[in-house]
Amino acid sequence: MNYIPGIKKIRELSHMTPLPARLNIVLFDWDGTLSDTAADGLEAFQKTFADLGCPVSRETYERIYSPNWYLMYETLALPREVWPKADELWLRHYGHRLPHLVDGAAEVIHELERRGYRFGVVSSGTCSRVYREIEILGLRESFEAVICNESIRHKKPHPEGLLQAMARMHCQSHSCCYIGDSPEDIRMGRNAGVFTVGVLSGYPTSCHLAAEKPDLCLESIQQLLDHFRGGSAEGTAASTPAWPGLG
Repeated sequence: MNYIPGIKKIRELSHMTPLPARLNIVLFDWDGTLSDTAADGLEAFQKTFADLGCPVSRETYERIYSPNWYLMYETLALPREVWPKADELWLRHYGHRLPHLVDGAAEVIHELERRGYRFGVVSSGTCSRVYREIEILGLRESFEAVICNESIRHKKPHPEGLLQAMARMHCQSHSCCYIGDSPEDIRMGRNAGVFTVGVLSGYPTSCHLAAEKPDLCLESIQQLLDHFRGGSAEGTAASTPAWPGLG
């Protein structure tokens, strides 16, 4: 995991609730939770605002960070008519970098799949980027639903993204959990009525996870294997992945 300097690693993670007996659907956040994008995201953001004539220091970025980047635009007083340009610049600076998963994530996905869990992704990221990264990482067949920024009207912590994923996977909240690395992820999961899991990452708000009191709070993605012992036999059968490919 690439930690951004200034983020304290939390070792005292309290508050743990037993997993619901019928839980067999695991919905993941993407950036920071599965994909190790923290350092690249910071670099792209700084280059974007430098191009816009509004340099942003690392300290400012850490202070204002939100997975809903439009809140960051508002905090930086970026005129709304410039937001599409900022989005375009960010994607250009982020570029077609080769994605990589956080340490242990590939093994966790494959083992949880073997144990009978079904997966989806609910991300604030741009569809084209997230789809591309999932494809390159060879995980297309693992995720039955992938919900990204353009798929929803309401951003985190509104539950719309999770509700869409559950509808596509034909499942109910009692059989689902959402795993994320930001307080907004935990609030979204709570708003959707699902079991919430916080996992530390290199993103600035990750250090506030424990304060949100997720049902389960972990220091690393690998620790999921200690708690997710096997998917329930109850619920619907796995559906065929039905999210757009790269075209």
